[in-house]
Amino acid sequence: MDLTDLFFISLGTAVALYYGVKLLLFSRMLFPKLWFPLSESFFTSMGEWAVVTGASEGIGRAYAFVLAEQGMNVVIMSRTKVTLDQVAKEISDTTGRRVKVIVVDFIEENVFSEIEDELKDLNIGVLVNNVGTLPSLIPCRFLEIPELDQTITKVINCNVKTMAKMCKIVLPGMDNRRKGVIVNISSGAASIPFPLYTLYAASKVFVERFSQGLQAEYKDKGIIIQAVAPFGVSTRMTAYQPTNMVTPSPEDFVKFSQQYLRAGDKTNGSVSHTLLGLLLQTIPPKLLYAESMLRSVQDYVKRKAAKK
Repeated sequence: MDLTDLFFISLGTAVALYYGVKLLLFSRMLFPKLWFPLSESFFTSMGEWAVVTGASEGIGRAYAFVLAEQGMNVVIMSRTKVTLDQVAKEISDTTGRRVKVIVVDFIEENVFSEIEDELKDLNIGVLVNNVGTLPSLIPCRFLEIPELDQTITKVINCNVKTMAKMCKIVLPGMDNRRKGVIVNISSGAASIPFPLYTLYAASKVFVERFSQGLQAEYKDKGIIIQAVAPFGVSTRMTAYQPTNMVTPSPEDFVKFSQQYLRAGDKTNGSVSHTLLGLLLQTIPPKLLYAESMLRSVQDYVKRKAAKK
């Protein structure tokens, strides 16, 4: 056997091992209760209270309900008091847990000192940074975004600054107690450079990198920090698309994603969304970013939004 044969045999073996390991890791997603078990008292063992931003609807509301059903009191935060009060009543009536409402618009500046005062005496075991804003429901080029200067500020304040500030407020208590869970909601759009949603996708890349870096810093302190990056979920942000295997309801998605809390510093939250992420990364960029493809995406979202 000459060196050339040895090289190609070694290369083939390495490739086979690489994809074999990836297949094994993916197979764990099919059996989360086996690979990533959580005890019934897992969440309550982290602390008495859970804090959820953007909790008046969608994924945030679903997290608030699920955490209350697990036995935690919840702080729900959003900008619409009427809706928050209704959600608080539903959670309290359904689960019997205490609910604290904080009305705040995360798009605005200088809102965090008041939040810190409201939370300072609470034993917070779980933080869900869910609040986020989309520059435009209809995908468009960066310069076509309405009120671009104001939108840039809104997206950075809501999607980037809020997550970092909420971690700053809540993490010290978790650090002192050497336990806690922080879930930061990213997006499948952060998987690749995502034209027509450029500003939004870039803000969610920050969410992922921040979460992964923070987990590396605090993992040894007993704190779980995870970025959850869903693709389509039937919420206002997706014009309430009909639910199916690929587009779950917020309630189903949260139940799926919780099973993967111990699966690492980033997850897509469900098997179908993990497969979507893998598929998206296999599409050649030249095809994905072709002008005809971008127009097709715009037309598709416009049609779907018009039906709603």
